[in-house]
Amino acid sequence: MRRSVVRTHRQARTDIEFASRIAGSRGRQGSPMAEHIVTSYDQELELLGRRIAEMGGIAEKMLSDAMDALATLDVDLARAVVASDPRLDALQREIEQVAILTIARRQPMAVDLREIVAAIRVSGDLERVGDLAKNIGKRAIKLGAEPRLPRATVGLKHMGELALLQLKDVLDAYAARDVERAHAVWTRDAELDALEDSVFRDLLTFMMEDPRNISFCAHLLFCSKNIERVGDHATNIAETVHYLVTGGNLPIDRPKGGSGVEFPAA
Repeated sequence: MRRSVVRTHRQARTDIEFASRIAGSRGRQGSPMAEHIVTSYDQELELLGRRIAEMGGIAEKMLSDAMDALATLDVDLARAVVASDPRLDALQREIEQVAILTIARRQPMAVDLREIVAAIRVSGDLERVGDLAKNIGKRAIKLGAEPRLPRATVGLKHMGELALLQLKDVLDAYAARDVERAHAVWTRDAELDALEDSVFRDLLTFMMEDPRNISFCAHLLFCSKNIERVGDHATNIAETVHYLVTGGNLPIDRPKGGSGVEFPAA
């Protein structure tokens, strides 16, 4: 048993030393085998980056189209949003698979490991943004058959614009590894929370004014919560950018601008 443990410890040290040599060989000449391994590793990281960029583009378009469909009650556009979600799901699964295989094969350390962990985190947040945009699209389809109340959607339009800006800015921060820009997104989340609180009160007022508005406004309540959660996922990505670049974590307590009103997303 003791010999087995010793061999296990020796093998672990050997694996760590091998990974260290591979990491240290990046950027300088080495053996053909080492250069091949480093090149393959760089290609895997580039693939992850391309897939994240593709996911970001799809998520942004889905959210923008979902908000347009909600504002105009364009059923065809809403259905197109819903139909886009499977591609986002497939990309997220591909990123996870590539990331896991890369960790198993290359045993990355330090910033290289953070690159892979960050890709897994960001892909998960973008997949959830797609789900939330899809939910808004489904609500827009249902609202197509409801009596319209245009003034009820004004606040949601502002929420959608802010959430889309948050998402765009944080994806740019991730692509540029820009910590300051990520921090700005993290701080601005309070604005979206406060705006959601205001929209919540406005919709309740519309429902109390006329019971015929209840069904329409109830759908919008769910949409407002979905938009607010898009902001939460943008904030998650901002925290991931901070972790990726610095290796540390932002404070657990995020800035909050609302009164804590909760309404379940659907």
